[in-house]
Amino acid sequence: MKRIGILGDIGAGKSYVSQNFGYPVFNADKVVGNLYKKNKKIFIKLKKILPKFIHSFPISKDEIIKAILANDINLKKIVKIIHSEVRIEMNKFLKKNRNKRIIILDIPLLLENKINKRGDILIFVKSKKTDILKRLKKRNNFDYKLFNKFRKIQLSLDYKMKKSHFTIKNNFTKKSVKRDINYILGKI
Repeated sequence: MKRIGILGDIGAGKSYVSQNFGYPVFNADKVVGNLYKKNKKIFIKLKKILPKFIHSFPISKDEIIKAILANDINLKKIVKIIHSEVRIEMNKFLKKNRNKRIIILDIPLLLENKINKRGDILIFVKSKKTDILKRLKKRNNFDYKLFNKFRKIQLSLDYKMKKSHFTIKNNFTKKSVKRDINYILGKI
């Protein structure tokens, strides 16, 4: 099985690109959302370390956002708890899809949390900053301060781009993304 890790800026279209490969996708953002909604163990752990912010189960996105915006330490605490569970879910996904030719890892902190393996193929999704901000502003609960806090815990985009084997220029048209994906699949 070949593992393809998708890298890029917040809002660059990593999930969109991942879905267009046509192979099983592990989407860490969706997993995190499900953990907040369905995992009582996560709720108990977060309530214990963030009692001023986490009040009821299922955990609301607003509670998480308020905790993150309150101070930088809270984000690190949340990431530490959540990412161990994300790894468990990723391992279940890998086991389930072990016979697939290719799987896609759409994990925002793939390199930061050392989830990638030596043989992984890394693809950087590049988008114009103006396009990214336009798209992010359309999202519910978009907060520029929150965006910057998440950026601070990520490696630089230049570093991610240098580590990548391929780059997809995402101008948010299916035709160009599909063309780049077909090129990459032809090379691997």
